[in-house]
Amino acid sequence: MATHDGRTTLLAIKLLHTIVWAVMVACIAGIPIAAWHGRHALAFWLAAVVALEVLVLALNRWRCPMTGWAARYTDQRQDNFDIYLPQWLARHNKTIFGTLYLAGVAFALWQWARQGA
Repeated sequence: MATHDGRTTLLAIKLLHTIVWAVMVACIAGIPIAAWHGRHALAFWLAAVVALEVLVLALNRWRCPMTGWAARYTDQRQDNFDIYLPQWLARHNKTIFGTLYLAGVAFALWQWARQGA
């Protein structure tokens, strides 16, 4: 069972994890928006930020390092024990946002080629 300090640490990790998740989602959403507006350099950098996150996940056996940190402070292991997301979204997070990321990058590449950049 987590101590008071352990609960505080867990809450801080969950909050940080949720903020990082929101930034990644904003980057994923921003890729096709930037491409639509012809801001190809911005679309590239947003895609690069997400690609860096994908690399971190890949090097950590497809788990966020913050999941491991949170696991030190609780025995819970439901899909959202380490982040403030609904359980269904935490469970399908990589599938949903991985698909959106790939679709956004494909759209950005199509826009770039179409606009003759």
